[in-house]
Amino acid sequence: MIAGFTGAELLHVAVATCVLNDLYREAEKLGIPLAGVRVRATGGFDTEWASTGIDYRVEVDSPADPASIARLVELVDELAEIPRAVRAGAPVRRR
Repeated sequence: MIAGFTGAELLHVAVATCVLNDLYREAEKLGIPLAGVRVRATGGFDTEWASTGIDYRVEVDSPADPASIARLVELVDELAEIPRAVRAGAPVRRR
């Protein structure tokens, strides 16, 4: 069976999953109720498979006020480990 995506695209899934998990974790800490969250990550790769960047969008279903949700999303954008690691860049070595 052949997957409907490339291994490189798993990077997008990792970003989206990290943001999703962190939204729930931080919302609980802040006492913000979440009924549901959707995170969609997209991006591309050049002809050498270098990432051309990753964009993600967050949809939050919550009875909390929009300002609280906006602060939550901003906080998670700063804290989420995988997006931070991708933004910082890192060498990848085979040992």
